[in-house]
This record gives sequence, C-alpha cells and structure tokens, in this order.
Amino acid sequence: MPDSGNLTVEIGPGLGDLTEKLLKRSRVTAYEIDRDLCKVLKNKFPGLNLKCGDVLEFWQKTLETEEYDLIANLPYYIATNIILKALKDKNAKNILVLIQKEVADKFSAKAGDKNYSSLAILAQSTAKVKKLFDVPPGAFIPAPKVTSSVILFEKFENSFDEEFAKFLKVAFASPRKTLKKNLSVKYKNFDPEQYGLTKNIRPHQVEGSAFFQLFSALR
Repeated sequence: MPDSGNLTVEIGPGLGDLTEKLLKRSRVTAYEIDRDLCKVLKNKFPGLNLKCGDVLEFWQKTLETEEYDLIANLPYYIATNIILKALKDKNAKNILVLIQKEVADKFSAKAGDKNYSSLAILAQSTAKVKKLFDVPPGAFIPAPKVTSSVILFEKFENSFDEEFAKFLKVAFASPRKTLKKNLSVKYKNFDPEQYGLTKNIRPHQVEGSAFFQLFSALR
C-alpha cells in the first residue's frame, strides 16, 4: 500500500492480526460484521476505531468523510461489489485487497485476453491496476478450493461514470457475439467500421480508450 498518510480502512479484520500491524503505521478504522469478533477486537485494541455491522449498510455515497486507503481480505461472493463501490467512492484513494484469482484476473485483464470485460475497463479508467502476487490455497486454514490474489488499485480519477458502465454492459452482453450485434440492440444500424474498427470485432478485442470514444460518439 502506498505511504499516502491517509486514514486506513480495514474491512473484516477478524482476530486483528493485520490490524495490529496497520495500527503501527497509520490511523485505522475497521468494519467487522461478526459481533463476537467485535468483542475480541475491542478488548485487544482499546484505541481502535471499530464499527460493528455490515460495511455495505454504513456505505452510502462515501464510507468515510476524509480520504482513505482500503485494505481487506474480501469474501469471494462480495469482492466485486466492494471494489466497485470503492472505485465509485470519491474519498477512497488506494484499494489493496486479497480476492479470488479469477476475479483479480478480470480486473487486471488487457484487451485481447479471454477474461477481458467491462470490469477491467471500468477499473482501469479510474485506477492504475496491479495484480501483485497469487496466494495458494494452502496458505489458509481451512484451505479454500481456489487460488487467491493480492491486487492493488491506485486511483487517479474520481469520475466513475454510471452511464459508461451501462454502455459497457450492453457492449459485453454476449461476449461471444460481435460488438456490432451487441451494440445494435440499443444503437440501431451501429457500424463499427465508421469508428475505425473491423466489422466482426468482438468486445474483448477492443481497447478501453476505443470504448470510451464509442460511448462519447453514440450517447
């Protein structure tokens, strides 16, 4: 995590092994949904700013009133939702998370990769995305059935565009179909060749910058 001087927000601190290290380097606000773990954390770290409950219920437009860096070991079922909320949150500046490798690969994918999708384009239009390293199942007790990855998002924009996200959803509606077939559902008579793209190009073959140019031209 960059040494930004920002508040550190930890989601799901558990027994506080990482929390203890974070408190030595910055101010920390921790969100824990498990009430029993909250009791443990309160006793272990009396000075910790601990918020007990579902972080998504705390999280309206912004999670904190000041700029912060987010760090978390995210449950696989909620990882994508949390990352997208942080990318939208104007006060979230850096996001360092441990997530399922498959999801990390989607966020860090480049045009032409088989797992390149709207997630990669949205993330990379807002942040510098770095997949740092993979973590094997054996590193955890109990061991999950999948490999995990640590991924870092360093935000350089606070202009997450909901309309652009909706546009990408249409463009990637059927990844195996051509971009022309997908976009023609909403944009009648769409012709990719008018925008310098080949007639049969598929969504995963189009650079993020080209998608933004298309969006600007078609809306």
